[in-house]
Amino acid sequence: MASIGFIGLGNMGAPMMRNLIKAGHKVAAFDLSEAALAAAAEAGATACTKATDAARGAEVVVSMLPAGAHVKSVMLGEGGLFAAASKGTLFIDSSTIDVATARLLSDEASRAGHALIDAPVSGGVGGAEAGTLTFMVGGADDSFARAEPILAVMGKTIVHAGGPGNGQAAKICNNMLLGISMIGTCEAFALAEKLGLDAQKLFDISSKSSGQNWSMTSYCPVPGPVPASPANRDYKAGFAAAMMLKDLKLAVEAAQTAGASIPLGAEAAQLYAMMAGMGQGGLDFSGIIHMLRGKA
Repeated sequence: MASIGFIGLGNMGAPMMRNLIKAGHKVAAFDLSEAALAAAAEAGATACTKATDAARGAEVVVSMLPAGAHVKSVMLGEGGLFAAASKGTLFIDSSTIDVATARLLSDEASRAGHALIDAPVSGGVGGAEAGTLTFMVGGADDSFARAEPILAVMGKTIVHAGGPGNGQAAKICNNMLLGISMIGTCEAFALAEKLGLDAQKLFDISSKSSGQNWSMTSYCPVPGPVPASPANRDYKAGFAAAMMLKDLKLAVEAAQTAGASIPLGAEAAQLYAMMAGMGQGGLDFSGIIHMLRGKA
């Protein structure tokens, strides 16, 4: 069993950490929230009041933070984790951040005598709790091999996407496609309502026809056809619209840097920005159907 430092105990990080403890790993955890630290201690972790205390002496450090700026802040500099950790520590950053920052951190980790992989996740809070997350991993082959047994405790599908930053690239592309497909699915159901077509009938037809997609069959944006979807719980977030907007902004930035054309991705970002601007960023991203109906 490994000695693991865990940085970031939010909605995703806390259940990921608990799964590591359940698997028998020794975990030292840090978060800015005192309540999160208390919950971590109750789950069996050593609660640390400094991030460096969680990393010091750890074989592996896992981070799950809101944005690239937070990851750089905690990792770099004389007071950062790279300086505090023992040489040869493996860093697993599961935050969703921009590709350029992920590659910068990989280079800086190597210069400090460590290894770092970017390993963003898909699967939401439910997947984090059940240990069924999908990890999209960027990094060297040997670093991936070291990380895989740790990731396997927290996830079901672990894909090595290539070199440093490619995990983030995969996450950005995947979530851009998800955001676009959800908007299209919502538009189809909103139009069906206007035309007098029952939502269940549309689902029964399109879920077996050429319009079939994950946003419809697994996460249907109207109540009824898929009982587990947030539409049946007043759009309580499984994946908040604000988080979708964050990922779409990352996609737009990446496209600008790479010189790629993403007109639908850019439009999806604008629509989710409108939803967030209406004060609905905390709703599930499938709740954008309200705005498309003109009922936001």
